[in-house]
Amino acid sequence: MLVEIPEPEVILSVILAFIVGILGLYAYFKISPFVKIKKEVFDATQTERLEYYERQLIDMKIRLDALEIQGIEQKAEDPNLELKKFLEKLAKNEAPERPVEVVSKPEVVPEKVISTPKIPTITPANPIDYVLHLITNKAMTSRDIQITLKKSREHTSRLMKKLFEDGYVQRNTESKPYTYSITEKGMAKVGELEVNPISD
Repeated sequence: MLVEIPEPEVILSVILAFIVGILGLYAYFKISPFVKIKKEVFDATQTERLEYYERQLIDMKIRLDALEIQGIEQKAEDPNLELKKFLEKLAKNEAPERPVEVVSKPEVVPEKVISTPKIPTITPANPIDYVLHLITNKAMTSRDIQITLKKSREHTSRLMKKLFEDGYVQRNTESKPYTYSITEKGMAKVGELEVNPISD
């Protein structure tokens, strides 16, 4: 069997092309770190802006949650307040020229009154009790809890894992990031704290 050897010019041109390609790649990887592409610079600033806005949103969400918790405690208004105001206005006025017809309003009895537990003021000295009070009315993410506690991410993760393993909180794995909400056992612990408040 005879093997045809290509001409020396063909072999030389293939070797030369290979060497030029290797040198080109070497030069590209040496020079590319020093050349900044506009897109990369744009992406870096976008990332910083997104992180800044994310921090702002988390801060506003925590403040809004705190305002909602305070608003729930202050909303205990009388349902017949408008009727009382109207009767007081009638009592202050002189006797009217024509008789006023008093129409009795049917009394509406609510089927079930939902009362939210009053959250006592707890200092973050005991993080477990503090976190249980935080998530009593609303589920929170680990990041929200971390920012409220002003602890590290690792510390908050260990704390939430302990609360989950002890059965005080349940983890919602369907949403990303995971949210934590209080369980019946956790509510019982909160009830114990209200009966026996923490002494300073």
